[in-house]
Amino acid sequence: LLLTLPACAAAGAPPNVVVFYADDLGFGDPGFAGHPSNLTPNLDALRATGTRLSSWYSACPVCTGSRAALMTGRIYSRIGLPGVLGPTSQTGLPLRETTLADQFKKAGYATGMIGKWHL
Repeated sequence: LLLTLPACAAAGAPPNVVVFYADDLGFGDPGFAGHPSNLTPNLDALRATGTRLSSWYSACPVCTGSRAALMTGRIYSRIGLPGVLGPTSQTGLPLRETTLADQFKKAGYATGMIGKWHL
């Protein structure tokens, strides 16, 4: 994803980047993927005007590890997040880790996150 930013910037303004990361969302579940009864008009509209990157293999079967791997590019066990973090967890993603947000900030992007991350 980040490797495409220089090419996009050369063509004009850098693209907006939105990452949707959902638990238990099957490949064919959104309307744009052809599901016959799941109505997802807002996602369908985003898909119609954007780029869909659909090849992803989760690095961990639970949410904390898979999100940590997405954000850092590292396997969850090397980060020290082997299970699910809860509201009383005394640990989290080590501050020394470089994340996608860090890399996007270096490229001049404003970043933010919404929802459940457990990091």
